[in-house]
Amino acid sequence: MSHSKPCARLVVGILSIVVLLAACGARIAHAGDDAAWLKSGTLIFEDSFDREEDGNLAKAIGNGWNSATANRVPDEKQADLDGGVLKVMSSAKAGHQAHIHHDAGFEDGGAIVRFKLPGLSKTESLTVGFVDRETSKAAAGHLCYAVLTSDPPQVQLLDRKTGYSDPDVSKRRQPYLKSGEKLPDDLQRLLDSKMKFVPWKADHEWHELVLVTEGDEMRVTLDGKPLGSHRSEGFAHPMKRWFSLLMNPSAWIDDVKVYEVK
Repeated sequence: MSHSKPCARLVVGILSIVVLLAACGARIAHAGDDAAWLKSGTLIFEDSFDREEDGNLAKAIGNGWNSATANRVPDEKQADLDGGVLKVMSSAKAGHQAHIHHDAGFEDGGAIVRFKLPGLSKTESLTVGFVDRETSKAAAGHLCYAVLTSDPPQVQLLDRKTGYSDPDVSKRRQPYLKSGEKLPDDLQRLLDSKMKFVPWKADHEWHELVLVTEGDEMRVTLDGKPLGSHRSEGFAHPMKRWFSLLMNPSAWIDDVKVYEVK
């Protein structure tokens, strides 16, 4: 009697269990430590801003950065590289908060950002997130963001792809925005499901923010402590082509690292 087939099935079964345990172990290993999880992947780019800017226009920051707002006000300096720190102050004349971005390109991964809200204005905010200008399923390619505000002191985790930036959702919202009427309950519930708010102790100190997307989950960590997470299908968009920063009106950035894990 041959035992080769049962033995083969046993080996396959054992290997399957080993692979499953390894995957679970990897998940557990990075639970609560997304910085370590990112560093287990591939560093796409990093910048410590140790240089001087070259003028005021879209590519003045250098090292592959571009600005979606600089050319609107070519005579005003919105981004200043000073002592290894990127100091951004939006111009009201631009009609939009300062928006700078860099090529990225990943499905699962994220960014580690050292930032500061310097207290130059009564209220300040920093938006960190990901964009894909090549998709037609989100206005201007807006995918997902973490929005840190000083007043109120909170972090908003936002899926824009399947919420505010979804063309069908936007088309449906438009008449109500124009008329000032309340949104229908089902539309409001949909939009509410695309965001989550978590508190943070806003101040004018330096902080390290870790923002990751893994499947349909976005997670944010501040100074090594998990701050919050949210699940929404837009987070699983298969290609985050841009890493984006928006400042309203001011924020300082000392260091940026963007990683691909998948």
